[in-house]
Amino acid sequence: MWREVADQVFVRRFLDFNVNIGLIVGDEHAMIVDTRASERQGRELGDEIRWITQAPLVVANTHHHYDHSFGNAAFLPGAIWGHERCADRMRSDAPTTQLALAAAMPELAQEYVDTNVTPPTRTFRDRLALELGDRKVQMIHFGRGHTDNDIVVIVPDVHAVFAGDLVEQGGPPSFEDSYPLDWPGTLGRLLDVADEPIIPGHGEVVSKAFVEGQLADLSSLAELARRVRFDGGSVNDAMPLSPFPAVAGRPALIRAFAQLAGEL
Repeated sequence: MWREVADQVFVRRFLDFNVNIGLIVGDEHAMIVDTRASERQGRELGDEIRWITQAPLVVANTHHHYDHSFGNAAFLPGAIWGHERCADRMRSDAPTTQLALAAAMPELAQEYVDTNVTPPTRTFRDRLALELGDRKVQMIHFGRGHTDNDIVVIVPDVHAVFAGDLVEQGGPPSFEDSYPLDWPGTLGRLLDVADEPIIPGHGEVVSKAFVEGQLADLSSLAELARRVRFDGGSVNDAMPLSPFPAVAGRPALIRAFAQLAGEL
């Protein structure tokens, strides 16, 4: 069900991938924050949104991962906004991702293969303000973290922040495409301007205190990687001291060591 977390700012948490989808309603346009994982799911999302508003829709993709962006085609010809690297990564990665999804979920294979993956049609590099009529939203790239193209969507008049997967609730962050040495600084810059509510990419709406706790863990991991590598150690040497469980800690440390080696 849709939850109104601030005035005319809604969140819908879907069982599929535990993903959060946002809706920001203005008097002339409404913005959807992320679009789910397939074209069919995007169409379902669009139908649900019409329960709340009939306003023309625009989309913001918080990053390129399929569970946040593969429903984009359902919202054409409306504008789809994202970081410039989000569009690049969707164009380059989509075929491989679709085949991987089809293999992992054969019962939905056709749905994923048939999805018309649609990158953002309008892009920016650092930040952009967009008016929805009577209210403004800000889209900001604070730096690399979960990916190299994360953006945050802020609704200043009600202090709501859609953080995408820079913030995760209900499980550890995902480090597959991450930049662990950059993530703490990026999250710190987000906290410098954020108030509440903060809507993570997955899980429950969180407080600033929750994000500060995640920032502390990310900072600890980055410092651990630097210290162990400086001492001539390896990922295996660092693993017992990781603040994250092995399923997240190992890929995080692998990526951190790759950054330290100049490979990312």
